[in-house]
Amino acid sequence: MGKTLEKGSALGVMCSSHDRTHPPKRSPPWFGTSHRITRNNMRPSIVGAESPETPYPVLLKGVVTKGFGRGSKDLGIPTANLPSDVAEHAGKTLDTGIYFGWAAVGNDPAVHPMVMSFGWNPFYKNEKRSAEVHIIHKYPADFYGDELRVIVAGYIRPELNYTTLEALIEDIQTDIRVAIASLDRPAYIALKSDAFIVTLSGTSSA
Repeated sequence: MGKTLEKGSALGVMCSSHDRTHPPKRSPPWFGTSHRITRNNMRPSIVGAESPETPYPVLLKGVVTKGFGRGSKDLGIPTANLPSDVAEHAGKTLDTGIYFGWAAVGNDPAVHPMVMSFGWNPFYKNEKRSAEVHIIHKYPADFYGDELRVIVAGYIRPELNYTTLEALIEDIQTDIRVAIASLDRPAYIALKSDAFIVTLSGTSSA
């Protein structure tokens, strides 16, 4: 997995990269080797190289906190918020944007695909940077107070502003499809069994 840096926090803020002696690689929009294009909006259907490249994978974990409440209410796409200090620490490695990877919650051994919005969320005009994780799995209840473990495997696209809520939802749905397809490659599937994400926290998920 490469070197791991851990911040002195009870939440266990962590970042991992293959080589911390160089600045993090800044992924341009639609970064990747695939040129397959989705029909609906001409975005790539798969992003990222065949294996994760520096600075990925990036490891983040923290106790799920109350967010803005708009993921389920406005978008129909529930999100789990990592604590603010986790988001700030992640900002030392990641640019703002939309990312894909794996996530697990509490003492639930299941690992699921995820899409993470990291940044200011210009549509909602956030006043502070946030890390909002949509786990691509239907949970029966919220899991506030449980530990969320995330492996960020790659970059999907930059943050964008939208003129309508419908346009935002359409782009998020495309992000979800892109994440699932991009993770369906051997090097990315291997991350799903990494000790960081499969080690249970001892807290209970709903």
